[in-house]
Amino acid sequence: MISSFELTVKEILKRNTFQNAKVVAGNNGLNKQIKWTHILETNQFESLINGGELILTTGAGLQLDSPTELTYVNNLIKRKTVGICVEMGTHVNHISNEIIQLANKHHYPIIIFEEIVKFVDITQDLHSLIINQHHQILSQLNELSTKFNELSLLPNGILKILQELHACFKQSTLFITDDVRSYYYPPEIKYIEKQIRFYFSGSDIYHVHESIISLHEGNFALVPVKGLGQTWGHLCLQVEVEDNILNEFLFSVMDRAALAIAQIMLRNRTIEERKQNIEDKLVRNLLQGKEYDSDELQSILPFSAKSLYYRLILIQLNHTETNPEEDWNEIKLQQSMMFRSLFKHHGYFPAISISKNDIAIISFFRQKDSLVTDTSKFSQIVQSIIEIREKNMFDGSGCIFGISKVNKNICDLTTSYQEAKKILFLQGSNISSSIFYEYIGVYRLLLLQHNAGQLDLYIHDYLGPVLNYDLEMKSELFKTLEVYLDCQGSKKEAAEQLFIVRQTLYHRLRKIEELLGKDFMKSNNRLALEIAIKAYYISKAAPSYL
Repeated sequence: MISSFELTVKEILKRNTFQNAKVVAGNNGLNKQIKWTHILETNQFESLINGGELILTTGAGLQLDSPTELTYVNNLIKRKTVGICVEMGTHVNHISNEIIQLANKHHYPIIIFEEIVKFVDITQDLHSLIINQHHQILSQLNELSTKFNELSLLPNGILKILQELHACFKQSTLFITDDVRSYYYPPEIKYIEKQIRFYFSGSDIYHVHESIISLHEGNFALVPVKGLGQTWGHLCLQVEVEDNILNEFLFSVMDRAALAIAQIMLRNRTIEERKQNIEDKLVRNLLQGKEYDSDELQSILPFSAKSLYYRLILIQLNHTETNPEEDWNEIKLQQSMMFRSLFKHHGYFPAISISKNDIAIISFFRQKDSLVTDTSKFSQIVQSIIEIREKNMFDGSGCIFGISKVNKNICDLTTSYQEAKKILFLQGSNISSSIFYEYIGVYRLLLLQHNAGQLDLYIHDYLGPVLNYDLEMKSELFKTLEVYLDCQGSKKEAAEQLFIVRQTLYHRLRKIEELLGKDFMKSNNRLALEIAIKAYYISKAAPSYL
């Protein structure tokens, strides 16, 4: 437990220099802390007072017994002086009831000396105490700083630092970060963590500065833990009252504890960076079907890989700027930590690879029927990533997502990789808006036929006459056919979507009949044409990586 450093009005009344003093008002303010003393014999004191002073006066110039006496005492209260000591007899004979009432209202101690005293003896005595206490404070701060640094080198150092803070102040202490893991002591205050996190949810945690906040559970002093120019979390310590007399010392102690925690996190980030580099290489090897170390894979998963299902998520980035290599390493680590926290929050175990152009995340999960078929959680994750991107948490003017089917055999990850890449192609070509492979329907077959070189022949057989006519005559029969089929053969709706009159549409449809035959709208022919139109767009986009 740290020593008590405050010099209060109550404490000075025990000094020999105050043995003949008498408190006539403001008894409820005797616990106020005295920072300094000031002999004041003028009513023009605004520039002389900083706050926290104990005023010593004979009353000369203060007009304590004049009609304006309330104004001067009220100004002393407003300037946040601690109290006033008045020598009676020389310039002041009595303290009026109005001043006593004012002092009692504001808990402002008024102390009188009914005999002549030497103010120089009082100031020398009190200033010696204050200076000695400052020396003790510096000494204890140095001792605590050394202690925090020593604890930061031990296993589970953050918790040990919180325990030391608790031993110092006998108050609940927590370390809150944006990670799912939390640190708090004693153990029974876990419920408070949720309340503080809720407070942060309504503000930008990265811009919450040193302050005291009021929650239902009490008042908490907050100190940001910073490193590499960023806020990594906040150290929180419960305090008795918002205007705590130990605030300055308390924040000084917390600053040193926060620095020790930042050193732990910096070392952890270095370790995380090494782990991320290993993980990055492992994921890329898995995607490309290369050999990989099964022990490395197991080291990043909480359960055996054989008992887990997975989806592969590919995120393709469109960068607007490049970053220096030293900045990129830091950005890469930040992104991996952000993605890891996000996926774990939804119950997944991610393996992550991040490059400047794309991000690959193997999202493992345990077997549950709801998770095997569920896509809603992944949709929530994608929405969260989009929101983070909009807040410039990682570079890129835009990004598109491709998510494979659920798979179990890790050896089939190359197949999942191709599935996710096909989604990226369809989205990048504005052919399909779905981010899930199982929802792209007939495009799955068309992409397979494209890779086999069969699509061009199919397109030629069903759409060749229309495409050739458009090319020769500069007409829009292909677009007309596409819209007409999309409108289920409704001429009115098709004309509106094409922004043409019906007579023009009738003329075009008659020409399409000549080219494709009168039966082009029969079910089988119509289905073949709709597939051919979709195949045309795939062939036109010509993805080189499929």
